[in-house]
Amino acid sequence: MNFLKQRFDVIKQAANQSPASTINYRVEKLIELRAELVFNIPQLVAALSDDYGHRSAEDTLVADIVPCLSHIDYTLEHLDEWASPSIRDAGKLLEMTSEVEVIYQPKGVVGIITPWNFPILLSIEPLIAAFSAGNRAMIKLSEFTPRLNTALQNVLAKVFNETEVVVVEGEAQIGAEFSALPFDHLFFTGSPRVGKLVMKSAADNLTPVTLELGGKSPVIVDSKVSISMAVERIICGKSLNSGQVCVAPDYVLLPEGKEQEFITEYQAQFSVLYPEGIDSPQWTSIINSQQFERQFALLHSEIDQGKWVVSAHSNAINKAEHRMVTHLVINPELTSTVMQEEIFGPILPIITYRELDDALAIISSKDKPLALYLMSEDQELQERIKQTMHSGGMCINDSIFHIAADDAPFGGIGGSGMGHYHGKEGFLTFSHAKTVLKTGKVHNMKSLFVSGDNDLKSAIKAHFNF
Repeated sequence: MNFLKQRFDVIKQAANQSPASTINYRVEKLIELRAELVFNIPQLVAALSDDYGHRSAEDTLVADIVPCLSHIDYTLEHLDEWASPSIRDAGKLLEMTSEVEVIYQPKGVVGIITPWNFPILLSIEPLIAAFSAGNRAMIKLSEFTPRLNTALQNVLAKVFNETEVVVVEGEAQIGAEFSALPFDHLFFTGSPRVGKLVMKSAADNLTPVTLELGGKSPVIVDSKVSISMAVERIICGKSLNSGQVCVAPDYVLLPEGKEQEFITEYQAQFSVLYPEGIDSPQWTSIINSQQFERQFALLHSEIDQGKWVVSAHSNAINKAEHRMVTHLVINPELTSTVMQEEIFGPILPIITYRELDDALAIISSKDKPLALYLMSEDQELQERIKQTMHSGGMCINDSIFHIAADDAPFGGIGGSGMGHYHGKEGFLTFSHAKTVLKTGKVHNMKSLFVSGDNDLKSAIKAHFNF
């Protein structure tokens, strides 16, 4: 028996022996977790920066730590409400004899597989949701963030015991063994390719899965909108973590003829935010040399094809430290790799369009994106895109920050994922909603099964008009 199965058996046995913790206990532990996260902020920031070579403290605080604290606060405020039984209508057939309620029970042991790009956020946020619903959890951390893993394990070990939360590390083989464990729910954040493998492993155990994947999240720029405003909203989403974000703007659909205006504005705003280019302390490195080489190859594939490529800053690339500022690629071929694969880095293709329907057709030709961004003040257009285009989530005149909304679900659709979490939806994802029917002393259902007419049969026929 391998060590993963041994650790799973220990936590599973504990779940079987004590299937549901009290709400007070969950609240107590979430308060402890919040305090430990705050106390360990310097260590977490430093560890993640070491793993990246250099990671902006602002990126770690804004996108990894603060959302966890906010999510804990919101959960503490609403947990009693979420966990309360839901009284339901018994329906015409049962209303005279029975009551119906839905209660929310923990599923048991939840598996959480965490990627390297936001390893604090994408470990802690699903853990908050799972634990608030009364579950225990095993977390598989990324092999690409070893220093952060140690710091995060220290935080969790101070709050939870080994029958409540188990943390494991390891490369692809460990990940495969982890996803094959008979969890009561499996939560995965990562690439669609690996997500398919995780889902196949889970299927052998009939384990329900939540897949938070990615894809090519487009930005539509309306012909009438201010380019300055559009760039301001795009640049924040694309610069966070150097574009290594599942909901980062992946490509921009720009009205024809506005290319130079967009480039000039992007360079000007980038220089204000990152005046020293790749040497700006707020700019984050690409996680490792392997990921850097992928970005570098994508970029030079376009340069070699003679495409118009512009860097956001003159101090643009340092291969030794795997640092690269955002590069704009103007009108790459739609069949090129940069337009077929999720970029997940500091490259931003700009595709020009004449008619809006042409831009929408490009989006519709691809898998449904995890996020869709519209830069427009036209309310009719806003409503049209909101209602007719599919995506996991959407921002109007903003990018990526919909993920910070505590009281709204986050998740993908189709190729960008399945299931969702955050807020109440997270609690529900990790809960089993169990219907409980309670019948009193009167039980007249047998009247339906005897021959001939009676009062109950007549009442049902009258109600349903047959």
